[in-house]
Amino acid sequence: MIRTFLACILSLTLAAPALAHRVNVFASVQDVDGTEFVVVEARFSTGRIPVSGDVTVEDAQGEELFVVALESDGTARFPLDREVASDGLSIVVQTGDNHEGYWLLTPADLGEEN
Repeated sequence: MIRTFLACILSLTLAAPALAHRVNVFASVQDVDGTEFVVVEARFSTGRIPVSGDVTVEDAQGEELFVVALESDGTARFPLDREVASDGLSIVVQTGDNHEGYWLLTPADLGEEN
């Protein structure tokens, strides 16, 4: 019984650092004066904001479209090209310390009709 308890405590202790550095990514479309932008927000699971990194944007076929820098507030934005994004976009955030997270922006998120 004690061994099982100690094994559980040890496994939770070892898993904690991995969870602490997971990057949570969220992306949405915002209209600013008639121009649509995709706004990407990144945070570690602890709530800390990554201060550097890259946002890689891929189309639905996995082809890299472009890379933009993550701002010091953990955000990035880029103009939405609806023709390119009609089947969805994959948005991957890789922080300066090599932690990674992603968001799939689906056609439904873009308000595309099926």
